[in-house]
Amino acid sequence: MYAEERQQAMAQLVAERGRLSVNELAERYDVTTETVRRDLSTLERIGLVRRVHGGAVPASTLAVIESGLVERDAANTTQKERIARAALDLLPAPGSTVLMDAGSTTSRLVSLLPRDHALVVHTHSVPIAARLTGNPQVELHLLPGRVRDTTQAAVGADTVAAVREIRADVVFLGTNGITAGHGLSTPDRDEAATKRAMVASARQVVVLADASKVGKELAIRFASLDDVDVVVTDDGLDPRDRAQLAAAGVDVVVA
Repeated sequence: MYAEERQQAMAQLVAERGRLSVNELAERYDVTTETVRRDLSTLERIGLVRRVHGGAVPASTLAVIESGLVERDAANTTQKERIARAALDLLPAPGSTVLMDAGSTTSRLVSLLPRDHALVVHTHSVPIAARLTGNPQVELHLLPGRVRDTTQAAVGADTVAAVREIRADVVFLGTNGITAGHGLSTPDRDEAATKRAMVASARQVVVLADASKVGKELAIRFASLDDVDVVVTDDGLDPRDRAQLAAAGVDVVVA
C-alpha cells in the first residue's frame, strides 16, 4: 500500500470509529508507530484529522462552534435524565453550599432536587436560577456578570470575582469535552474562566457529562482530571475511556 493510500484509509477509519490510537493504526496497517505519527501529521495539515494525545480523532471532534442551550437540551435527553438522577446521590448534607454550573444536565439535576433537602445554591445560569426560585429549601444566589445568549449564563470578570469569594462543598459542573490528555474543555474563554473559578472554589468537583462528551477536545481547557473527583456519565461510555478516567484517579459513576 502506498503512503497516500494508507493515509486515505486511516482518515476514513478515524472518521468511522471516532478515535484511534497510534498503536492501533500501526498494527492495522503493519507499519511503525513513527510512520503512523507522520501520516497523522500529514492528515492533520490537510484538515482530515486532529492529533490528540496518543492518537487521532476526526477533524470535526475539535469543534469551535458552540451549540446553543436549546439544541443541547434536546440532545441525549434520556442519558442526561439518568445522569441527573444518579447525581442526586452526590448531594452534600442539608445546609451545605453548592455551586451549580450552567448546562442542560445540571439543569435537569436542579429540577430533581428533593423539596426537603435544604441547600445554599450559587449559580451563574439564568434558567437554573429560574427553576430554583420555586424551591423553598434553597437559598438562591444568582452570580453577576454578562449573560451570554448561547448558554444563558453570566460570565466575565464580575462573575469570576464573585465565584472566588465562595467556598462551596460541591460544584456540579458541565463540560463540552473531556479527555485524559486535555482534561475538561469548552470553546469559549469567558465560560472557561468561570468554570475554572468554580473548580478552584469547591471542595469536591462533580462533572455531569453524557458519553458523547468523553473523547472530545475543545479549544480552551479549564481543568485537568487531577481537579476532578467524580464523573457521572451514561452506559454509552467506551470501556477504554472509563479505564483512562479511573487511571487518573477519577471516580466514574455510570448511570
